[in-house]
Amino acid sequence: MEQKRVLTPIELKLRVKPMMHLPKSFLKGSIPPLITPIRNNRIDYDAYAGLVEFQIKNGSHGILVNGTTSEPSTLTIEERNRIVDVAIEAADGKIPIVAATGSQSLAETAILTEHADKAGANALLIVTPYYIRPPQSGLIAYYSEIGKRTKLPWMIYHIPGRAAVSVTLDTLDQISKNCPNFVGMKHAVDDLGFVSKCIDHFGKDFRIFVGLEDLSYPMMTVGACGLMNAVGNLMPRQLARMCEQVWKGNMKAAQKIHYDLFEINQAVFFDTNPTPMKYMMKKLGIMPKNEHRLPMMPASKDLEKRLNGVMKRAGLLKKNSRKKAA
Repeated sequence: MEQKRVLTPIELKLRVKPMMHLPKSFLKGSIPPLITPIRNNRIDYDAYAGLVEFQIKNGSHGILVNGTTSEPSTLTIEERNRIVDVAIEAADGKIPIVAATGSQSLAETAILTEHADKAGANALLIVTPYYIRPPQSGLIAYYSEIGKRTKLPWMIYHIPGRAAVSVTLDTLDQISKNCPNFVGMKHAVDDLGFVSKCIDHFGKDFRIFVGLEDLSYPMMTVGACGLMNAVGNLMPRQLARMCEQVWKGNMKAAQKIHYDLFEINQAVFFDTNPTPMKYMMKKLGIMPKNEHRLPMMPASKDLEKRLNGVMKRAGLLKKNSRKKAA
């Protein structure tokens, strides 16, 4: 007769089904949110596949598809689904694909989630519904409904600066009770205390990814499992190394990388993300075109000059090939 698994003290405390068990090395490290290459107002899927290969060659631990940096609100559902397909095919199982499938619409989120699940994504990231500003009870019901539609591990994308709504610990707790495959969140807000509360409450296996470049090293020191930072499009190898140094306990080495990246991290937000990032990637030859869809716009001449100075001080402008740009 099969014995029942003994619940851990944390599980007993929560009185919930244990969260989905994930392999220790899965869903952690640097998982950059890739930009969307645009050419003549159409997605350049070949260039996107090249960006996936660039990340693999430079040691990223995964790829986030259709994150904020991807300008998803300017894309159609069909385009977002196609990008997921291209990423999965280009990665060819070498690194995990995390698909961001959230929208302000439950119906759209369901379509995107079901497609990513069937296409072969490894995990999902679902943003808090933006613009609507739902109550916490609405967030619980929304995520519980979506969580039932997939067996994949999924995380909440907590970005109150864009979504205009925050989630509370009580809300996360209730969602966890309803959805055992809810395994973590991307935390894009300046609140280290909330990270500590979540890890204390759910345990160290709860996946928390850093979503703000300035907090990459600090948040990892209190227990974040990795990074989902826009700057990973530009300097993936350094972000991967910082994660690996933290895992090895080489905190001084990780801290040094953090400060080496400090001005580049700041530059990502000289204008609305990904405007600075796309300009720098084109300048360094990582992508063929610097093009956006309205209402997003390319960098102004003044911003270009400012970003050139940042790249020059970082020693990047000499490195204008894909291989050297990392």
